[in-house]
Amino acid sequence: MKKLLLLLFLPLLLGSCHVGRFFVWNFADSKDYKKFASQTIQKSDTPFRFHELVGKPTIALPTKITLKNKAYSFEEALDHEGTLAFLVIRNDSILYEKYFDAYTPESIVPSFSVAKSFTSALVGIAIAEGYIKSVQEPITQYLTDLDKEKFGNVTIEHALDMRTGILYKEQYFNPFGDVAKYYYGRNLKKYINKQNIKSPPDQKFEYISLNTQILGLIVEKATGKPLGEYLQEKIWKPLGMEHDATWSIDSKKHNTVKAFCCLNARARDFAKFGRLYLKNGNWNGKQILPEEWVRKSTTFEKPKNGYIYTYQWWHMTENEKPLPDYYAEGILGQFIYVNPTNNTIIVRLGKKYGNIGWAQLCKAISRR
Repeated sequence: MKKLLLLLFLPLLLGSCHVGRFFVWNFADSKDYKKFASQTIQKSDTPFRFHELVGKPTIALPTKITLKNKAYSFEEALDHEGTLAFLVIRNDSILYEKYFDAYTPESIVPSFSVAKSFTSALVGIAIAEGYIKSVQEPITQYLTDLDKEKFGNVTIEHALDMRTGILYKEQYFNPFGDVAKYYYGRNLKKYINKQNIKSPPDQKFEYISLNTQILGLIVEKATGKPLGEYLQEKIWKPLGMEHDATWSIDSKKHNTVKAFCCLNARARDFAKFGRLYLKNGNWNGKQILPEEWVRKSTTFEKPKNGYIYTYQWWHMTENEKPLPDYYAEGILGQFIYVNPTNNTIIVRLGKKYGNIGWAQLCKAISRR
């Protein structure tokens, strides 16, 4: 009877509101790219390929990992903690590559919040091309439907650094909360126009996905192009991506990209984005992303955010000082990790986060 009722009400739940879709689909998972409409991002006609390793890995990986007082081999631990793909690349060579749960190099995996770093890159490119004048411009310069009295002091840089002061609760398990509304909702622009300010901007760091959605809408308004199309033109094709990608949207009617998440692609193509930053925005002789933008995204000009976050990238610290490592991170343990000192890129994609500290593991591997 329960199954029959679910089948009867499923179309109503999926078509009505974000709360219904939350209860049907529940928490985000690795198949979410199949649930939403999307914009297609076409692959390059001239694909770039990392050098593939022949034989055993040439990097010393951990021999065992202990989880809840039980020792696992490295690959057993990756598998046990829900890993779908794990790549280690150094000097453009794949030193280690392993897929789990029947996944392959051809398998699509959602990026979740790793997409935030892509959105940041598009902001940097839009500024370089003159579509956006400066990160110091107020967001209301482009999002003209926002109340200037409320949002007029919030700048693009505040959004990049997660310091807007906008009222938004980053709660992932509340079907009535902001995250569920933005993830499962079908009219993102309408939701944004109803947000309020909690505190003056630049008072403190508060990680909220709304800030990245605002950045995506600003890029679209400034360039006059859908975000997926701009990504395809400025990053996806120039970087020689081997596969088409998709970027999930709120609905076919409104066609608004979920800029804070939901870029769906393959592991090796995600690694190429890490390579772009590793090479200071230069791709085989062509400056794709301004070097200054990469510097602002990967280092700190002044103390802020406890040295852990700038321009939509996460950072590591040691003795309260920033390390050169930086990474993009998604909720299910999706990682693009970059160690510029050792020319190392690590990509971890998963179906769950698990109990491994992935950033710390990537840090340890990158130093071997």
